Amino acid sequence: MINDVISPEFDQNGRAMRRIRSFVRRQGRLTKGQQQALDNYWPVMGVEYQAEPVDIAALFGCNAPTVLEIGFGMGASLVTIAGNNPQQNFLGIEVHLPGVGACLADAHAAKLSNLRVMCHDAVEVLQNMIPDSSLDMVQLFFPDPWHKARHNKRRIVQPPFVELVLSKLKMDGVFHMATDWQPYAEHMLEVMNGVTGYRNLSSDNDYLPRPDTRPLTKFELRGQRLGHGVWDLMFERRK
Repeated sequence: MINDVISPEFDQNGRAMRRIRSFVRRQGRLTKGQQQALDNYWPVMGVEYQAEPVDIAALFGCNAPTVLEIGFGMGASLVTIAGNNPQQNFLGIEVHLPGVGACLADAHAAKLSNLRVMCHDAVEVLQNMIPDSSLDMVQLFFPDPWHKARHNKRRIVQPPFVELVLSKLKMDGVFHMATDWQPYAEHMLEVMNGVTGYRNLSSDNDYLPRPDTRPLTKFELRGQRLGHGVWDLMFERRK
């Protein structure tokens, strides 16, 4: 696989530009199993980054509703959702190799044929690879909240990103977010309300109970025992 998560960007004069990114690349060490999964299953389920639109139907070998998950971590939730919905296609993006390896291993063990994974900056994938109006859902579960005020600008949920997601969703497609950090939930809600073209699926115009489609993770269960809250937001494209 080509592991080039950080790609250079240039202005019109050819000078390199630095874009504020929503992640820090903390690779850690690969376990033997994760490395074996990358070696054996990446050629089957892995997707290399390319700076041009991809044919999604050709990528999966079928024309089916497509879900994109951004930042799938170790992949447990994504594998569960894909396994529960064999009639849909799932594309997961994660910048950390151990998570990609773990996801590939679990997907192979579950004998999934409807899952593909990428190891690249999700913003660049959306900008360059995903055709407009091609996705039925975009999932963003527990992104880094960047707690400190001086780091809030690094949060992935910002107006330009939300507008980019909107352009990739089909009409009536859904952007589903979840966070366990209330200030970030409030930030998400504020940003989403400020972008034309979305409709909040909450009848109260704020948050929703966890839908059955989003698996309850071990991390979330631990948080519940400690009294921590989780906020789900689901917005539908209406533009």
